[in-house]
Amino acid sequence: MFYQVLLVAYLVVALLLIGFVLIQQGKGADMGASFGAGGANTVFGSSGSGNFMTRTTGILATLFFAISLLLGALTSQRESVTDEWENLGVPAEVEQVQPADSDVPVAPAQEDKSDVPN
Repeated sequence: MFYQVLLVAYLVVALLLIGFVLIQQGKGADMGASFGAGGANTVFGSSGSGNFMTRTTGILATLFFAISLLLGALTSQRESVTDEWENLGVPAEVEQVQPADSDVPVAPAQEDKSDVPN
């Protein structure tokens, strides 16, 4: 149960991390705003979205790596299920199948008519 909860948390954190990275502005984006080409980012305060977005991305990245390590540790302690394809050097056991009595009638043998003159 704990493993499945961690997998769901891992997926949510990964999607949030991708989203936060994609909505961040690049370092060269402020160059156009200084010449009046872009609007000011006043939604996150006068300092812009840098502190909030950078801090959130850092926290999500830390969670992502911590959950990754925890899932790796949990997975390494599990026993793997062996299958029949694992050891191909050993011949497989073959079942001897007895032919079943058939209820289908067999047609009688046809006579060879090649000896009959035309």
